[in-house]
Amino acid sequence: MQVGKRTGSILESSRRSPELPLWRPVEQHFPRRALASVEDAVRSELAKSEIEATIRPGMRVAIAVGSRGIANVDRIVRTLVEGLRQRGAEPFIVPAMGSHGGGTAEGQTEVLAGYGVDEERVGAPVRASMETVELGTTEGGISVYTDRTAHEQADVVIPVARVKPHTDFRAPIESGLHKMLTIGLGKHRGASTIHTYPLSRFGEVITEVGQFIIGKGRVPFGLAAVEDGNEDTALIEAVPAAGMLVRERELLVLAKEWFPRLPFASADVLLVSMLGKNISGSGMDPNVTGRFPQNSVPAHVELGRLIVLDLTEETHGNACGMGLADITTRRLAEKVDTVKTYTNHVTAQLLDGARLPLVAESDLEALQVAVTTLRRTPSERARIAWIESTLRVGHLWMSEPLWDEVKDSESLRSVGDPQPIAFDAEGNLLLGD
Repeated sequence: MQVGKRTGSILESSRRSPELPLWRPVEQHFPRRALASVEDAVRSELAKSEIEATIRPGMRVAIAVGSRGIANVDRIVRTLVEGLRQRGAEPFIVPAMGSHGGGTAEGQTEVLAGYGVDEERVGAPVRASMETVELGTTEGGISVYTDRTAHEQADVVIPVARVKPHTDFRAPIESGLHKMLTIGLGKHRGASTIHTYPLSRFGEVITEVGQFIIGKGRVPFGLAAVEDGNEDTALIEAVPAAGMLVRERELLVLAKEWFPRLPFASADVLLVSMLGKNISGSGMDPNVTGRFPQNSVPAHVELGRLIVLDLTEETHGNACGMGLADITTRRLAEKVDTVKTYTNHVTAQLLDGARLPLVAESDLEALQVAVTTLRRTPSERARIAWIESTLRVGHLWMSEPLWDEVKDSESLRSVGDPQPIAFDAEGNLLLGD
């Protein structure tokens, strides 16, 4: 994205640079629920009699894999491929990510390869296409579309999905297997159709369409993953199609219980190092930041200013969600692929997240702008926090005024002494080891 050059500092009219508080490294403890072996968990699920009975020799199986950064997704998919081949099936991979990857087959293949999901590493070919077929219309009048390749070249489809709270709405079923079948496999056309419905109806629509697809009898089971607060795979379950409606609701309850959150109710400034589609469908998960699009969900944390500093490599320029931040850097702005970003937002019909925030020349200037626009809060008393991304909130930095508010929490511990917020000569944020 081309960003206009500036001839001076935003803050040059100030008599002096704002004084920043000291801060310290802090660790937040989440219960560890990581599986001892992801591979063993997948093998165990495939060996269940009700699951094994659905796979027959010679069966062509489309494994639907999405664009989210699921922990260990390459290992999960590789073991699933191996298990299907051992049972005589012929698996292949189809991208199931709606309009992500710029809405192109090549872009979606690139996204999967970035997660280690390609033929060389998982042992099955990737067959990507944006073409769809219309399966019919639900009783509620919703047109249902699905990936043409999966429909015509496979006997059955197995979605692989992480069950988690959605970034835009609340319902008994949110992100997971039903959404993968409905929006992911619907490609651009299907995703566009679903997104014409208001967010208040999203859970209802995803469930209705997902059950319609399951009712066609071509989804034997789905492979669901749930992660703990440390971004570790805590549960893998092969969910039979007949029980998917009930079980996904139960898994979502677990996912919400285990979901990581910030250890404070409010802060003046939150610095987020990385934004990306591999982190969240919204780039930065609103379930962490409290910045939900169009205030679709009540915020659990209030932020005065939200700063995002950079894009992940895995997002391939898709800066979806950057508009939920107040300030960003030129470094991020110049990496934005507007086609990928805008395609995603136009499909979702949520344009706010595609807006470019105020662009600072450096991390230092971004923080200076943030603390000087807190109205009557002195910059040296600003409650500032830093996280690497909304996937990783176990390790934080907190300014002393914020630490003083939360230091008595049993889930937190200081892992270093107070120190100045440091930057290099180019104004890039420096963090201790």
